[in-house]
Amino acid sequence: MADPRYLTENYAVSPQITVGDLADLKEQGFKTIVCNRPDAEIPPEAHADVMEKAARELGLNFVLNPLTHGALTQAHIDIQRDAANGEGPVFAYCASGNRCSILWGLAMAGTVSTEDILSKTTAAGYDLRGLAPQLDAMANAAKA
Repeated sequence: MADPRYLTENYAVSPQITVGDLADLKEQGFKTIVCNRPDAEIPPEAHADVMEKAARELGLNFVLNPLTHGALTQAHIDIQRDAANGEGPVFAYCASGNRCSILWGLAMAGTVSTEDILSKTTAAGYDLRGLAPQLDAMANAAKA
């Protein structure tokens, strides 16, 4: 069963979900599902194409934005920002929810204070304090 951990009223993260969780997520009001987990980490029945097909059959939007450790790019951040600001509520998943939280935090840098990002992710169970300098730098760059 899906375990939504809300970072905002409109954005939640979670560990890996299954096709069977999608109907429940729709019932909870989610409109967009974001997959931040690469297929290489999961069994075929949870691959992105399977999840996307099932999500779309339920009328849910599906965004594929897989992130492998050490391979973060600005494109990942931009895709997550677009999804987070798109039709919501938005539900993002990966192995634990941590990558989803990191991407959300980086995507919100400059529009949400670093303190608020860290507070929201900590409340959801994700300790991103080590990201504070990067969040501050991104916020300062957004102001320039």
